[in-house]
Amino acid sequence: MANQYGNNIKLSVFGGSHDPEIGMRLTGLPAGFAPDLNALRQFLARRAPNGGAFSTPRKEADTPEFLAGLTDGVTDGSELHAIIRNTNAHSKDYSFIYDTPRPGHADFAALQKYGNAVDLRGGGHFSGRLTAPLCIAGGLALQYLAARGIHVGAHIERIHGIPDTRFDAVNVDKPTLDALKEMPFPVLDAQKGEEMQNAITAARAAGDSVGGAVECAVTGLPTGLGEHMFAGVEGRFAALLFSIPAVKGVEFGAGFGAAELLGSENNDPFVTDGKTVRTATNNCGGILGGMTNGMPLVFRVAFKPTPSIAKEQQTVSLTRMENTTLSIGGRHDPTVVVRAVPVVEAAAALAVLDLILDET
Repeated sequence: MANQYGNNIKLSVFGGSHDPEIGMRLTGLPAGFAPDLNALRQFLARRAPNGGAFSTPRKEADTPEFLAGLTDGVTDGSELHAIIRNTNAHSKDYSFIYDTPRPGHADFAALQKYGNAVDLRGGGHFSGRLTAPLCIAGGLALQYLAARGIHVGAHIERIHGIPDTRFDAVNVDKPTLDALKEMPFPVLDAQKGEEMQNAITAARAAGDSVGGAVECAVTGLPTGLGEHMFAGVEGRFAALLFSIPAVKGVEFGAGFGAAELLGSENNDPFVTDGKTVRTATNNCGGILGGMTNGMPLVFRVAFKPTPSIAKEQQTVSLTRMENTTLSIGGRHDPTVVVRAVPVVEAAAALAVLDLILDET
């Protein structure tokens, strides 16, 4: 299974949900960078399963172990190799998958492609568990960018149709992004956050799940990153964002809403204070012609409902070739959106890092 991202950085992620370990290999991060490993662990803790009301009961420490690439705590220019040990897998929960594939999962397609030898325990290589090593690489990228005045932050934009306030796309500021990172349920409107939490709780009680979206912003970007067509910023972001399990849509700026506007409404007027040029609005999300234009880069990522649900669903017995039903037990998130917030930040940071290194 080939699995690599990047033009200047090269990131590969390996392992499966119930393997002894999962991990990442990253090349291209410049030598001489001293990451704050305690801050990295805190970042990973935002994504880690903690057994809370909006997470799977599976608990994992998700402590990264660096096997190569750091010398005395500083990047030495060689490949960074880090692992996370899986310590709380319940593989027996998944013995049924090879006969009755789960609706909404990769099971059937994977069995057809790879045969019965494919590891589907906990989703195997197709599991959201693989976002943990992605967050190791992304956490390093976030720190590297922050030292250069580029900041990334995200919040829950909606859950089950309940919308949060969106970022002010013209004036996203670092204090707002920092405050969100301290919240266990990161939203800009606390009342809407309570409504979302109630919707998650109700879905879990009914044996069901809910989807939603995450909005992310990147500030401090120079003008002119990216290129036209195949090397555009949107495409390089989307390639990584769509690698996150459960992602079904990505939009930049006004996104699909732009289709409802007149050109006079969608175009962002240029303004100046006599020193710099900005736009009065930011419907383009900070990207024009595949290049950054100096405004905050703002995008949203849509996540489907968690497909593992206790509610009875229709499937097929592959051995008998008969229609049957399935109710999924085990330990699962009632929504992936809450834990996806730092994953989106990690992916954005890696995409930006790859773009920044175009200029070196």
